[in-house]
Amino acid sequence: MNKKQLFENIKRKKSFLCIGLDTDMEKIPSHLKEEEDPIFAFNKAIIDATADLCVAYKPNLAFYESLGMQGWAAFEKTVNYIRENYPDQFIIADAKRGDIGNTSELYARSFFCHLDLDAVTVAPYMGEDSVKPFLGYPDKWVILLGLTSNKGSYDFQLTADSYGERLFEKVIRTAQNWASDEQLMFVVGATQGKLFEDVRRIAPHNFLLVPGVGAQGGSLEEVARYGMNRECGLLVNSSRKIIYAATDEKFAEAAREEALKVQYEMEHLLHAKGLL
Repeated sequence: MNKKQLFENIKRKKSFLCIGLDTDMEKIPSHLKEEEDPIFAFNKAIIDATADLCVAYKPNLAFYESLGMQGWAAFEKTVNYIRENYPDQFIIADAKRGDIGNTSELYARSFFCHLDLDAVTVAPYMGEDSVKPFLGYPDKWVILLGLTSNKGSYDFQLTADSYGERLFEKVIRTAQNWASDEQLMFVVGATQGKLFEDVRRIAPHNFLLVPGVGAQGGSLEEVARYGMNRECGLLVNSSRKIIYAATDEKFAEAAREEALKVQYEMEHLLHAKGLL
């Protein structure tokens, strides 16, 4: 999916919501644990209940890899189900990969050739040659970690060099020499607030994947105020608040209600920006 198609989806659905499929066996409704594949059964119900309200799904690989082959099979079935039934969805592997070139090439092949995903999150610490292999696939995206929501972001990302440039700024500025905004996004945590202005000064046209709205307390209104551009430029992720809105047999209906609340707010924010 290219940038124009992604923006068209956002306008059509009046939403820039990404739903994180952080599916935890310990948190899914107990009645699903009798299913042959509980993780997929949960994901399928969530997807069917919310697909018209979001433009992207983001399975976090840790939740699947922790279950071994069973988890990986559920991940593949989830991706295939979305592809077959909701082909307009942008699918992100939240994998945070990043290694030397030949290893990164195999990671890229796994996510883009074998699974035909749209995007993968990548860690930038090892530099250009660890990221470039992911950029060799047309209409596939690298989502580079930029400025994250976690407390530990202060350990490295916000430290400044002798010229006053902070590390996250250097990462975003340097990475734009590797690819255009047609193929490169950045992760910027919702809890960073006004720092979105600093990100936008360096990367005015790139899409940003924004975790941290919902359970982590990030403000959607603040993210839109400082981060939205003329093509929206945002994929705002919500995971736990939506998918675990209820833990009984009506969990999918509850997830839909939560997603509707977010989509409604997003529609108003898009109108306010003149994008609808």
